[in-house]
Amino acid sequence: MKLNVIKQRRLWWTISGLAILAGLVAMAISWQQIGTPLRPGLDFAGGTRLQLTRDCSVPDNCSEPIDLAVVRQVLAEQGLESSSLQVIGEDRQTLAVRTINLETEVRSQLQSSLENALGQFDPNSIQIDSVGPVIGQQLFASGLLALVVSFAGIIVYLSLRFEFDYAVFAIIALFHDVLITAGVFAALGLVLGVEIDSLFIVALLTIVGFSVNDTVVIYDRVRESIKLQPSEHIDKLVDDSVNQTLARSINTSLTTTLPLLAILLFGGQTLKYFALALIIGFVSGAYSSIFVASTMLAFWRERTGRAYATQADAEPLPGTVEDTP
Repeated sequence: MKLNVIKQRRLWWTISGLAILAGLVAMAISWQQIGTPLRPGLDFAGGTRLQLTRDCSVPDNCSEPIDLAVVRQVLAEQGLESSSLQVIGEDRQTLAVRTINLETEVRSQLQSSLENALGQFDPNSIQIDSVGPVIGQQLFASGLLALVVSFAGIIVYLSLRFEFDYAVFAIIALFHDVLITAGVFAALGLVLGVEIDSLFIVALLTIVGFSVNDTVVIYDRVRESIKLQPSEHIDKLVDDSVNQTLARSINTSLTTTLPLLAILLFGGQTLKYFALALIIGFVSGAYSSIFVASTMLAFWRERTGRAYATQADAEPLPGTVEDTP
């Protein structure tokens, strides 16, 4: 089966545009409701998070799910009514509370009040995390800086290895992947209360690296094809290049995604959304490399009068080694 990516490029761009638009709408709604495009976790917003699980070895302690109305009443008595609450677990016996940053004494008092109202907690399952607001802001700023630096490095690398227009469309494809991943998490934040943390930034950086690797493979083949067949139209060369690398792209994405699915299903709460972000980004990255970066490059070259190779295109680039066909 031969894939005709150029002929249906408007379809691919429409699919990408709709997916990005849906994500932007979700981010706009999130901004209106909670003040940020994505729901920030403890790492970025700062505060104290308590995760408490009832001790079900105590008779009648877990006969009913945790009642959030009771929890809200306890928090209101402590002056913490603006806290974020979540009951998690299949049996709904685990309570996650995120509050403003609490001193140790206040935190212990809150924990005791919750225990009196809800029943005895399992001491081995109690998790308490605290992050100051300044550290949270520094983590967020560092994460954004890492993303900006990675984009700049990729532009420089691709401009040197290929040409500037290759780099521009690779960056567009990377923005596509980041926006789709962020959009899905914005929607999850609205619907399920999913928060982003420092692992989400790590996931975005990993997505950027993986996606550009796939794009470079296709670009390499396009460049080879231009040198070998300078009289062919860029549309045919891109179509052939995508089809020649299609099996590799699909196999690489599948073999990378399968372990992530295992982590998503069995990796526990901490790694669950990290794995989900990578899966979304890797699938989106494979799509953008095949259907966005390559088709945009062909479209641009056709519109700028470079549909056929120039003498410079056909010559080996300085400092590069000729690849074997």
